[in-house]
Amino acid sequence: MSQNHRRRPLLAAAALLVAAALGPLLSACTSGSGDGPGGGTHTVRTAMGEVKVKKHPQRVVVLDTAELDSAVTLGIRPVGATRADTASGFPEHLRAESVRGTKDVGRIGAPDLEAVAALKPDLVLTNKDRDAQRYDELSKIAPTVMTAATGYPWKDNFRTHAEALGKAAEARKAVAAYEAHAREVTAALGGPERAAALKVNVVRFVEGSAIRIYGRKNFIGTVLEDAGLGRPAVVDRAKDGFSYDVGPEQIDQADADALFTSVYGDPDRARVPRTTGSALWKGMKAVREGRTFKVDDRLWIQGIGYTAAHRILDELRAHLAD
Repeated sequence: MSQNHRRRPLLAAAALLVAAALGPLLSACTSGSGDGPGGGTHTVRTAMGEVKVKKHPQRVVVLDTAELDSAVTLGIRPVGATRADTASGFPEHLRAESVRGTKDVGRIGAPDLEAVAALKPDLVLTNKDRDAQRYDELSKIAPTVMTAATGYPWKDNFRTHAEALGKAAEARKAVAAYEAHAREVTAALGGPERAAALKVNVVRFVEGSAIRIYGRKNFIGTVLEDAGLGRPAVVDRAKDGFSYDVGPEQIDQADADALFTSVYGDPDRARVPRTTGSALWKGMKAVREGRTFKVDDRLWIQGIGYTAAHRILDELRAHLAD
């Protein structure tokens, strides 16, 4: 028997010990094979079934903002990424060096598959919400790890992304750092009881759509919860927990102790001037007391990941801490 064969039982036992220590972070992945750094494959459980992926993929293409945030959080610079729209490029809250050299491969939900293929990726990260209908085509280009949805399940999705990227240990550190940061913000807000007593709303003005009062089951809702902040009763009217939609004539339903607002698209077409110039708006408690804050939509709503969440925690502390 060769030396490599004699070592395999020991390596398998060590792998079991590591899996037990990492717990949920390894739940998305089964055992694999390979030899040496970057070699071999492992199997990742995805929304589309099991997918074999290189243990340490080097050329990664990401097709949504959550996948981009996961890669950056884990120290991966994607070779390609989609963008939210034609004008804005990659999110500004990401450090420039984290996306330096990353190729623009089209808009989210409409990637240029030829551009993706030209990058010769060894992994594609995306989700069914955006690219379910392109799964077969993407899988012909490279192993494609697709989560079921984006937004609310972002923490579970991050674990899947980490497994696909071969970064389970780094993911565990990232989660621990975020949880510690959230506790620090809660303390800065006066502790759990005072933070919970502060009712906070997030309102998004959307071009060509209703005004959204964000509920609990979305990315920003989870960050507010992690910071220990309270929410007004109106958020429990949110459809599927996502958002409760109103027009300018019902904007007073968004009132809270503090109000954060973002805009997607053209402010005029999103009815921002009409709404914020109204008597209903000016009569709200948050407005009267000067506790309304404009925030970056691409960070607060579209960021969807631990790097974005850290930035939001910092902004919450800056705006709300005494």
